Order: sequence, then C-alpha cells, then structure tokens
Amino acid sequence: MTYFSRLTDIVTCNLSKILAESDDPKATIAEIIVEMEEGLAGAERSVNTANANETRLSDELNETQQQSDYWTAQAKDQLTSGNEDKARLALVRKKEVEALAAGLQQQLDAASATREHLLTTQRALEARLADARRRQQQLDGDTIPESPSESASLEEESVTDPGAAASEIDDELEALKRELGQA
Repeated sequence: MTYFSRLTDIVTCNLSKILAESDDPKATIAEIIVEMEEGLAGAERSVNTANANETRLSDELNETQQQSDYWTAQAKDQLTSGNEDKARLALVRKKEVEALAAGLQQQLDAASATREHLLTTQRALEARLADARRRQQQLDGDTIPESPSESASLEEESVTDPGAAASEIDDELEALKRELGQA
C-alpha cells in the first residue's frame, strides 16, 4: 500500500492516526519508513541538482561581469586611441552583456529560492523520518513511549523549521545546564 503521493504528504501526515487505523502497526510503520526513505533520497537528489544549478548560474553571472569589464576597458582603449566609433561599439557590446547579466541574476535568484525551499523540505522529511523511526522503536519496545500529550502535539504541529542546527541545540543544552547549575 502506498501511503504518500507527494513529499508534502510525508511532512503533513498524522502518523498516530495512520498507526491507530492500521491492523498491523509494526508492518505499517515499516512500510511508511521505506516510503519516507525513498522520498528523502529523491529530495536529496533535488537539492543536489538545485545546488549545481545555482553554482552554474553564479559562474555564468561572474563570467558576464568579466565580459562587461572587458568591454569597458575596450571602450577606454578606443577612446584613448581617438576612435570614438569603436568605443561606442564596445559600449553597445557592454550593454548587451549587462542585459544578459540581468537575466542571469533573475535566474540565479530563482535558483537560490528553489534550493532553499528544497532544503527546507528535505529537513522536514528528515525530521519526519526520525519521528517514524522513534515510533517504530516504540512499537518494538526498544524505547520509552512518549507521553500522549507530547505525541499529539507533535502530530498537530506544522513543521516549519524541523532542521534545527546542531549549534542551536548545543546552545540550548548549555542554557539548560546553566539553569540547572550544572555548567
């Protein structure tokens, strides 16, 4: 049985409800984890592709800036040589390159936004997969179950920033230690 048709289905699913409605929660969570791992692998590929696109566009934009600088230098050289027509032609070429650069900048901005969106989705999938693995361990009796209210609140939350940075976690841990007088 397929549980998810889109990656957003994984992020927004209610695991508690799916498991409660299942005849065999252990088999269900195993299937869900496989689907989540496949979705995460696809998300990672998408992020890698988006990174490559962003890098390529950035390189192209840098190249057009160099071309613009070249045509500016050519215009100056031609003016120094007293050849105003060739200087004008160099400036026309510079304007063409600048127009290309403006288009590339828009594409780069869009590629950056796409990469950020895909990265956020990937982090949300990673968080959801970690939750599913915890639930699988609970079903196998390998961990202490969550409190019912904690489990329900996790299901109801919208995952907006699931990939908390390790440094943020370390900072929060240190603050808790200070609060408890352990630091």
